[in-house]
Amino acid sequence: MKNSRLIPICLFLLSIAATSTGSLAQPAAPQLVIIDSDIGDDIDDAFAVALALSSPELKILGIESGWGDTRLRARLLDRLLCETGRSDIPVAVGIEKHAPGQGTFSQARWAERQSDHPHTAAVDFLLEQIKQHPGEITLIGIAPLTNLGAAIERDPVTFRKLKRIVIMGGSIHRGYGDLGYTPNHGPDAEYNLAMDPAAAKAVFNSGVPLYVMPLDSTQIPLDGPKRQLLFTQSTNLTDALTLLYEQWSRSTKQTTPTMFDVVAVAYAIDPALCPVTPMTIEVDAKGYTREAQGSPNAFVCLRSDSDKFYEFYMPRLLGQKLAGACSSSQ
Repeated sequence: MKNSRLIPICLFLLSIAATSTGSLAQPAAPQLVIIDSDIGDDIDDAFAVALALSSPELKILGIESGWGDTRLRARLLDRLLCETGRSDIPVAVGIEKHAPGQGTFSQARWAERQSDHPHTAAVDFLLEQIKQHPGEITLIGIAPLTNLGAAIERDPVTFRKLKRIVIMGGSIHRGYGDLGYTPNHGPDAEYNLAMDPAAAKAVFNSGVPLYVMPLDSTQIPLDGPKRQLLFTQSTNLTDALTLLYEQWSRSTKQTTPTMFDVVAVAYAIDPALCPVTPMTIEVDAKGYTREAQGSPNAFVCLRSDSDKFYEFYMPRLLGQKLAGACSSSQ
């Protein structure tokens, strides 16, 4: 009888201990992320940033514009953040660099309605944030890697204090248009790496844990029924995506987006969506990613499940309630 009386007391004391430490009740702290994006060309960047904004697991320290007309990309980001009530997120302007074969800025008209103002330089911003949060930041690269390469060149010691890098880039076994249903035509020089192979090579050799979402796992189409669900939801975020999609579609004569960059953001939130394999990857002068011998320098997702991806993605975009009061007209 004496022992039976002690049991409730012990359970009560254990519950107090658990409550005081928070070990059973406290959710994981949001992970710190910086996004480097060439938003405004293909439409997948907009869908990728939308996922990040809709995900409480991420604390976005800033978004950098990368590649091409980086000032106009920054204005697009400013407008998107303003219209979704997230103007607290800093926007940094990346290095303006152009190359033959680069994408068309299909969403320029939407960006041009946002007033211009000075922004911090992306490389300065990135290195300063790493110094403030050493070993804590996930850098999500969904653009040609020019800003990252420049940061490595300027201060490789600080750059190596990133927690990890997650990129959309490369083509290991399958290239553009190869979804696994037809004979394999082999890898292609994927855009994000082919635009600046030297920067890509520097990132792969940086020593920072690198997680790669190549063409093999990122060619997930956003079909008509899913677009209709998103575009008729009529929130500030989905309305912005609708207009950006229409400008992209009219400019490029395409109707079905491919969610390349979105897979990288999804992986940063939930790695189970795209299981990775350690690999040794070399980037050649044309931006091809070649398997090589030696110690692995990257963790690569070679296959993803589109059904699981959309079971993760769609509820977040449909359920978010982001709202702002943005006056963007010039």
